[in-house]
Amino acid sequence: VQLQASGGGLVQAGGSLKLSCTASRSISRTYTMGWYRQAPGKERELVASLMGGQLPTYADSVSGRFTISRDYAKSTVTLQMDFLTFEDTAVYSCYAKYREIVYWGQGTKVTVSS
Repeated sequence: VQLQASGGGLVQAGGSLKLSCTASRSISRTYTMGWYRQAPGKERELVASLMGGQLPTYADSVSGRFTISRDYAKSTVTLQMDFLTFEDTAVYSCYAKYREIVYWGQGTKVTVSS
């Protein structure tokens, strides 16, 4: 399975961006799909994740500003990012996980200018 991420870019603080990640084949809703990010000099952080039938989970740093959603028919996970701050600048990577099986998408860079 290949995951294709898109939607990164440059945005001013306070602005919005939407990231999307689509799988090359059907992904069961039993998979957890979500997003990690890694900023320069910092550890990788789980931003948001969502498994079918469950409530989404968010990092405290993005809760209330980011929204994760999935289109199960299209095997897509989307991250709507609002009220972006400079601290959100990072490379964002999507993933799909079921037990020990993990698929990764390529990173997409998000740069927030202050």
